[in-house]
Amino acid sequence: MSGKYKNINDADIAALQSICGEHRVLSGAQIGEDYSHDELSGIRKFPEVLVKALSTDEVSRVMKYAYAHDIPVTPRGAGTGLVGGSVPFSGGIMLDLTGMKRFLELDRENMTLTLEPGVLLMEIGKFVEESGLFYPPDPGEKTATIGGNISTNAGGMRAVKYGVTRDYVRGLEVVLPNGEIMELGGKVVKNSSGYSLKDLIIGSEGTLGIVTKAVLRLLPLPKHKISLLVPFADLTAAVDAVPEIIRASSIPTAVEFMEREVILAAEEFLARKFPDNSSDAYLLLTYDGASKEEVDIAWKEAADICLKCGALDVFISNTQERNESIWAARGAFLEAIKASTTEMDECDVVVPRKNVAQLVNFSRELQKKYQIRIRSFGHCGDGNLHIYVLRDQLDDAAWQKNLTAVFDELYAKAQDLGGEVSGEHGIGLAKRPYLALSLSENEKQLMTGIKKVFDPKNILNPGKLFL
Repeated sequence: MSGKYKNINDADIAALQSICGEHRVLSGAQIGEDYSHDELSGIRKFPEVLVKALSTDEVSRVMKYAYAHDIPVTPRGAGTGLVGGSVPFSGGIMLDLTGMKRFLELDRENMTLTLEPGVLLMEIGKFVEESGLFYPPDPGEKTATIGGNISTNAGGMRAVKYGVTRDYVRGLEVVLPNGEIMELGGKVVKNSSGYSLKDLIIGSEGTLGIVTKAVLRLLPLPKHKISLLVPFADLTAAVDAVPEIIRASSIPTAVEFMEREVILAAEEFLARKFPDNSSDAYLLLTYDGASKEEVDIAWKEAADICLKCGALDVFISNTQERNESIWAARGAFLEAIKASTTEMDECDVVVPRKNVAQLVNFSRELQKKYQIRIRSFGHCGDGNLHIYVLRDQLDDAAWQKNLTAVFDELYAKAQDLGGEVSGEHGIGLAKRPYLALSLSENEKQLMTGIKKVFDPKNILNPGKLFL
């Protein structure tokens, strides 16, 4: 889909300043370099104008102006994405929503939290835990905004037990491309009233509407938690144990896999030791529950299963010091890999659990074939892998050639194994070709039709998701 867009002039800037004020409408050299890219993507483009909105009314008025004048608009949260989803590839207006960061209501009776899209993920947990409540989605980037999480249907480490962002969004306030404001869903637990427009918005990466308010479902806060670090001789043995662990009487909160090379990188990056780095592969399991007895039964059963499946040992993380050591390392994996090279790109695929080892082993073959470093870790419990291709000292031509070749083979292999292009980071701009290859013609037509109904002028985050 394409659109013919208006270039922004002084009159447009003045009109936007009349909506949001002179100091929250920036252009040219006033726009910081951070707004030209996201966390990882090599895609860079500055917006023509940056608008920092503080209310739904401002977002609505900006969108009405943009719609009337055929100006593209790119919604922006914290910019922690990895696929260029918040990069203003078509220029126009970047609409920064990070200033909309209020907690609006904590409803303890209905166990919901209503908030604005600019609230950071790490702030949500702290806010609700004071009331004995719990927001389960746990994406790795805690400085992401909830609006960004909703836009990408973010998953994270606790998805194996609790699900993903979509499972915790009860209601949304959304500004459509033409500036109209819609209320979708609410606090009700069940809803079979027609098409779920709310669920179309979730995961749409800001291409259908702009989330300006969300109602999130909460759970009681688990009072007890324990982690197990389980070394295996190799990745295949580790992954083969996962189905047995999942089929046990207690579902783990998280099942992560990691390899020695990534652990060593995290140790160097953090300048602190991991509890064990002598094995080639590890599973990291977490269990939580309302009582110590419940958690003890769960982890002991899991430990027995792991040992029967060939685990070399089971390290119990039941002290604050050991927990901090393990989870600090796990949380630093991405930054540690990034710090070890000059540039990198990510293949964020999801495959059936039983096929995780096949895809990781295939990536090792590609590492040898193309003489390029590849590192991986991920959520073994739900089959979501993060495979990173590292540039190191390759020149531009060699980097682009090898990166494209590796990605082509990785995505094709994932599809052969019954997988999908993205498990939790979205498609954005960078992964569009791979999404196109994975969809049937009917799927493409339906998705394109949905976009046209919501956004007939194609002004909202154009160039993302769709070709």
